[in-house]
Amino acid sequence: MTLSRFRPHLPLALLLAATLSAPLAMADMPRPQESRLSVQAQSSVEVTPDKASLSARLWERTPAVAAGDDQQTDPDALREARERLEERTGELIRTLEEAGLERDAISAGSLNVRPDHVNAPRQQDGERETLVRTQLERPITLTIDDLEQLPVILDALTEAGVNALDGVQYDLHDREAATDRALTQALEKARHKAGLMADTLEVELGRVTSVSEVQSPVFMPRNMAMRADAMESQGASAEYRPGTISVDAEVSVSWEIAD
Repeated sequence: MTLSRFRPHLPLALLLAATLSAPLAMADMPRPQESRLSVQAQSSVEVTPDKASLSARLWERTPAVAAGDDQQTDPDALREARERLEERTGELIRTLEEAGLERDAISAGSLNVRPDHVNAPRQQDGERETLVRTQLERPITLTIDDLEQLPVILDALTEAGVNALDGVQYDLHDREAATDRALTQALEKARHKAGLMADTLEVELGRVTSVSEVQSPVFMPRNMAMRADAMESQGASAEYRPGTISVDAEVSVSWEIAD
């Protein structure tokens, strides 16, 4: 009696369950993907450097003695070499200031002391003795805000008798402006490419759906290697070639294709 009372309601229950499950089934169905147009664009900006830094080194050496000889650590020889080095460093700084470089732009690094092994002249029996001496070295770093000063400063360095010129690194006072310019040009190229493709395919561009940097603007200071002996033989002006610095940026942009 109880079972027959509820039997007429079974089709209604099934219908209600199907109705409730329909939205869930529709939610699981994949949505149609919107049409997009995606492009990548790269920009390279050439900029002229407006500042530079220069590295040089001064050194003095003690007399070379046979390796293992107690004289290699002679305190008098070390003191004399250090006095000569400090005197030359002071003279170099004065020469650079006279050439127009501000004192704050001159940085004299810490004293570096290391052994230096050299080969003695070959003896009659063909043997060659190894000698050792102590090298005392002071690095000098110069910051040059006006590149017009560079030839004069290079002349001053060679006249002062620096032992090594490690090179010039060209740079910019305002790096951010150069990287912003490279990024802006990359975005403009992306927009131009997308417009050209849309016109060719006869479609309409909609809103921008995504923008990303494939490569952030890369700024690399330009290095110019040089040697002290080359400077002396060719002259400072022959080595003054700042050139340009390249700043690269790359972006990826996607547009919605309008219906």
